[in-house]
Amino acid sequence: MAIAGLAAILMAIAMLLVVVSTVQPIARRLELSETVLLAIVGIVIGGVADLVLRSAHLEIFSGAAETLLDFPLNSEAFLLIFLPILVFQGALGIDVRRLAHETATVLLLAVVAVVVSTATIGLALYPFAGLPLAVCLLLGSIVATTDPSAVAGIFKEIGAASRLTRLVEGEALLNDAAAISIFSILLASITAHHKIMLGGAVLEFLVSFAGALVIGVVFGRLTLMLIATIGAAPAAEITLTVALPYLSYIVCDEFLGFSGVVATAASGLTISIYGPSTFRPQTWRFLNELWQQLVFWAGSLVFVLASMLVPRLLAGMTRWDCVLILIATGAGLLARASVVFGMLPILAATRLSPPVPTPFKITMVWGGLRGAITLALALAVTENEHVSTQIAHFIGIIATGFVLITLFVNGTTLRYLVLFLKLDQLPLIDQALRHQILAIGLGEVRDQTREVAGELGFSRNVTNSVVQFLDRRVTTEQQANTFDTALGDRQRVTLALIVIGNRERSILLDLFRIQGLSRRVMETLLRSAEAMVDGARLEGRFGYVRALRRRLKPSLRFRIAQAIHHRLHFDLPLMYCMTERFEMLMIAHFVSLSLTRFMRTRMEPTLGVRISEIVGEVLGRQCKLLDEALQTLRLHYHGYSEALENRMLRQVALRLEEEKYDSLLSESLLSDELHRELHRDVEQRRAHLDFRLKFNIKAGIESRIHGFAIFKGLPDGVLHDLSMKMSLHFSSPGERLYKRGQKVHTIYFISAGLAETHYAERDVRFGAGAVIGAEEALTGARVAATSRSLQFGHFLTMSARTFRRLVEEYPVVRDNLMKLAQARADGELPDARLLPGEGKDRPGVSPSDDAIELAIAPVTSALPMREDTDPDKKD
Repeated sequence: MAIAGLAAILMAIAMLLVVVSTVQPIARRLELSETVLLAIVGIVIGGVADLVLRSAHLEIFSGAAETLLDFPLNSEAFLLIFLPILVFQGALGIDVRRLAHETATVLLLAVVAVVVSTATIGLALYPFAGLPLAVCLLLGSIVATTDPSAVAGIFKEIGAASRLTRLVEGEALLNDAAAISIFSILLASITAHHKIMLGGAVLEFLVSFAGALVIGVVFGRLTLMLIATIGAAPAAEITLTVALPYLSYIVCDEFLGFSGVVATAASGLTISIYGPSTFRPQTWRFLNELWQQLVFWAGSLVFVLASMLVPRLLAGMTRWDCVLILIATGAGLLARASVVFGMLPILAATRLSPPVPTPFKITMVWGGLRGAITLALALAVTENEHVSTQIAHFIGIIATGFVLITLFVNGTTLRYLVLFLKLDQLPLIDQALRHQILAIGLGEVRDQTREVAGELGFSRNVTNSVVQFLDRRVTTEQQANTFDTALGDRQRVTLALIVIGNRERSILLDLFRIQGLSRRVMETLLRSAEAMVDGARLEGRFGYVRALRRRLKPSLRFRIAQAIHHRLHFDLPLMYCMTERFEMLMIAHFVSLSLTRFMRTRMEPTLGVRISEIVGEVLGRQCKLLDEALQTLRLHYHGYSEALENRMLRQVALRLEEEKYDSLLSESLLSDELHRELHRDVEQRRAHLDFRLKFNIKAGIESRIHGFAIFKGLPDGVLHDLSMKMSLHFSSPGERLYKRGQKVHTIYFISAGLAETHYAERDVRFGAGAVIGAEEALTGARVAATSRSLQFGHFLTMSARTFRRLVEEYPVVRDNLMKLAQARADGELPDARLLPGEGKDRPGVSPSDDAIELAIAPVTSALPMREDTDPDKKD
């Protein structure tokens, strides 16, 4: 009984999936690219199916052959079904923050190279093809798009430099969009028989790109907001990511006229950036694994199905077509080489992009393989009813031949080119670190192996044999270890800070598994941790410190909320910002302490005591700064601080309890039923903690006013009225309060924190209880010096107009102000204090000069070191 209809189609897909699953291990064994082998399989299937239909002796297989050759997938279906999956996963799997440093290079390869290739190939074919220039350019746009799957697969398999892989994958994100945009403009011109207006085409191209970029980012952010709203529902969250690429692609491509590929790539990049801080870690891991599986199916099927069309597309090929294929291939290679070798040095010279080494350039030129998208675009021309047979024949044959040459010539030799150029070898810093880690790690493995062997009762001869083998490996690695001589101190400090940044990110992701922590707070901390890694990688400890200082500065959202509170006396936005800031500082402080322990216990044996001390100085000052920021907040919001700590620790305890039950289940000490019951109990107790803590932002303002000497002698009723008119200002290190020559509109009363006024001849430091700007507000004079906050501070503010009215009604305030000024001039006031009430009876927190220096000094001097420990002097 013959299979027909939908059953035949599903049967064909199932059989193709079986073929695809066998291709992967065979390609690995043959050391051949999977893409090349898939192309061979597809061509063979297509050729055999065509042969079956033409042979009268094989009629029994004619139904299956007809199903394969007449598979109900045209060019539009190819692009609509498979392209969003391939582009979205490509964007999802890219390290966006590291790719950001290569933006200019990626745009050059993805856009400029496509334009140059289109023009070069079209102009090279024009004198020989006997067809209009627009048709030759159309062919150039079809073969201008590169396929990264084969190239990236080879690079990853043989361990090529990660930057090379990143450049190839980054290029692939946008070059499809550029090629398809140019293709659409040229095809429309040919079918409508009108000339192309260059200015209008360029404008259409730019609008399509920009509009799609905005739509993709908006769709990505909306998806993330929806995921954050629905709560912990992994199945729903992952389903939204499956829908996102198709929504972005179809809305832009079908309704708005923008580039669907760019929109899909932009939405994927948005998820890649913010996904780790939005999804729970276990959900994020499963999401990536799911998309890797989806792209394996989609990429394999599209290549096999497209390759099956090759015999049909090559039907009627002549010798002259072979010549045209060689001309197009040579022109494409020349165009790519001219862009890579001619324009990348210009980007490096203008510092728009890091330099690209010559071996990288050679590999990128030779690795410009074409694949399934090129075949799908060629098929779109051959299927178009408005395209003449001559043009369809020309496009189908030349594009297909171009693809086959790049796959079977470039694709099969690329592996050997990478090995010849030694791009598979680790960088020097990683090679040196490898020996160091193996020498230390194998020693620990040897000792643990001996203990385990004793516990499990292995014979002495077997134990000694294995331990001696490990001993020999340890000795070999120790002899090959050039870590101390291969790396200078500066490189080791940079390496240590990169490790610290990555460790912080790992700790934060582990903390994020604890339900109840704010997604926005975790997103902020994760982004800043990644910025520290990038800063250390590019600028060493200075880049790390710069990123650290950016983390501790209040966000734009916080500053806007503070301005609303100050000017409109509307507290809700600032209240939400303060709850997040409290939680952010507390988590950052806990993580900072954990990093200090990690450095002492794990990194010091690897990098040495000297480097550990230098990095420890950075972490120590970070801890001091965070501790003083928390002390400032705890002083006035002690109850909230204690409640927040209590809830966080209870959430940690619940997570540990949950993990304990999972461990007992794995050891078969719990039944499945009891395990589920215990988990339900944990979830019920966790639900009791799922509430927003109340934060009274104006708590205790009236009691704080009583502590200011300037208000001494005022009636309690007046102080109560003043508390209703005053606002709160949370200062950050280095924040400017007044600029020299500025008129005073706001007076600052320091409740906690430190500020400094920079006069020409001296600097005056103000601590808790001091008032800044009052004298100028009364006299109407402009401030004579710039004033800045030195640390995280908690200030009360009052408008100059309200203060002048208060002095008019109560002259005692002016008298108090004059007494304070005279006492300061006579040196009778104590040194500036961070917190009020310090002394024998009530010890406070003394200001930390180290933390102040880290907060406000220029980056180049923020980390002064002793002369004998400065790593920059050894290189």
